[in-house]
Amino acid sequence: MELRHLRYFIAVAEELNFTKAAQRMCTVQPSLSQQIKDLEHEVGVQLLMRTNRKVELTAEGQAFLKEARLSLEHAEKAIMDARQIAQLSKEQLNIGFVPVAEMKVFPYIMPNIRAQFPELKIHFHSLMDIDQISAVRKGEIDIAFTRYVEESPEIESVQIFTEPLALIIPKNSPVAEQRHISIKSMNQQDFIISDEHSSPELYRIIQDFFKQNKLNVNLVQHSTNILLNVNLVGMGVGWSLVPSYVIPLLGDKILVKSTVEPLPTIGLYASYRKDRKNEAIELILKVLKEQFYMGFF
Repeated sequence: MELRHLRYFIAVAEELNFTKAAQRMCTVQPSLSQQIKDLEHEVGVQLLMRTNRKVELTAEGQAFLKEARLSLEHAEKAIMDARQIAQLSKEQLNIGFVPVAEMKVFPYIMPNIRAQFPELKIHFHSLMDIDQISAVRKGEIDIAFTRYVEESPEIESVQIFTEPLALIIPKNSPVAEQRHISIKSMNQQDFIISDEHSSPELYRIIQDFFKQNKLNVNLVQHSTNILLNVNLVGMGVGWSLVPSYVIPLLGDKILVKSTVEPLPTIGLYASYRKDRKNEAIELILKVLKEQFYMGFF
């Protein structure tokens, strides 16, 4: 039995007319009839009742039709999967990211991608969140790692993890010797805050935090990247709230200060177009689910 036998049978079963089925399958009626006879001979039962006026499915034919459709679907999926993997070996994967992904995500996903798709060309794009979302929507990058997501019927997003913000202060700060400080200590302090355009989600979270706790801080510098926050704090310019992943990057002139009250958290998300999901993206999601407890939106 070959796949063509199943395709011919399904066409006849749906059309209930050999002439129409032959036209649909781009063949001639005598050849189609012979193919159906060969199929019935191999199956060992009559699948179709034929008269001069009409064609009907037998009970056996109805049962066979259901399984024939499933078998054809599985076969076609197998063909598509094989072709997709073959195509991936000739194509490239464009990954957009913010710095935290470079440190916390890529060490897990890259060895797996290299092992499974050794010929796949991978291009990395360090972009701001808003630019990544736009690039995903346009198909310019295949998967984006961002601090926030935008609801869209064409884009699928998953949350990889959340991390708390950390309060970093200069080592010579007057509160440096205190074991824990209240968030009220931030009031009237000089602060370096991430730029709204460069890090819109971090900016929003920090502003909401200040507002909810009725904190008035002195904004002395907007920062366009997180390393600038760190460097300015190290130079004694002010305090800053940064994602916890930055802590290993701090020098000896900076302290991470514990607070009595909890600090806000910020997430990391992976986004991709639903119609461009491929084997490489599926592998990335699989690896991340094994390493982090992720949830689909």
